[in-house]
Amino acid sequence: MNAKHVSRLLVLLVTIVLFVMRGNAQELKLDGIYQGKNLMVMNPSTGQGSFCVTEVKVNGTTSSDQIHSNAFEINLKVFDFKIGEKIQIVLIHKSGCTPKIINPEVLDSKSTFVLTTMKVDIKTNNLNFTTTGESGVLPIIVEQFRWNKWIKVGEVKGKGTATVNSYQIPVSMCSGDNQFRIRQTDFTKTARISKAFKFRSMAISVTYTPLKKITNEINFSDVTMYEIYDAYGKLLLKGIGNKVDISSLKKSDKLKYVLLFDNQEAQFSKE
Repeated sequence: MNAKHVSRLLVLLVTIVLFVMRGNAQELKLDGIYQGKNLMVMNPSTGQGSFCVTEVKVNGTTSSDQIHSNAFEINLKVFDFKIGEKIQIVLIHKSGCTPKIINPEVLDSKSTFVLTTMKVDIKTNNLNFTTTGESGVLPIIVEQFRWNKWIKVGEVKGKGTATVNSYQIPVSMCSGDNQFRIRQTDFTKTARISKAFKFRSMAISVTYTPLKKITNEINFSDVTMYEIYDAYGKLLLKGIGNKVDISSLKKSDKLKYVLLFDNQEAQFSKE
């Protein structure tokens, strides 16, 4: 056998070995958001000084971390990621063993926003606000203080970047003083709540008719947010409008319903 044939045979053998290795390889993937911290990996040994993980890829690029040990760190800081940037970690490992990422929570989205501005556009009834310092895409809940409690009046998807982010959401103002705030909850289940912003509406107070005993409909003097509760505090109806259909409520002179509307509270019975 000449040297040319030997060379071809070696290339073929190497190709077969690589094919077998890749065929037996498995992947463990982790998607998340960069929060400025590194990942720690438990890496089981597979005998004769070898270990489970054979390669680590970060957003498709092979990491240069030393992986030939029972535990190693994936250094994410060398990639110059920005806080809030999406990343994917892929651990390529041998079959028959499974590596474990010890602290996957460091890639979870966190609530770190700072509410910088908030104002109401009287012409459009839109609440406009801006944030900075976001480090993950999380829902932002908009709350309004009405009837001595904070209630949810809207929700937007957070943009998740540390730069200035602008948002807009329609709201229903009540007459007189109004307060709005935003709330966000991350994987810790602890809500991050902004300070409340106050606005003064010059709108005339809303009234309703009939005042005491009602048949099937309540009419408001203007569009308003409303809620109706039974005598036990159970929420029965809610919405925004200049009237509300109460035909589904039970009739009783003794049974009193609680009507919340505008910034007021009233009681009524149904005939």
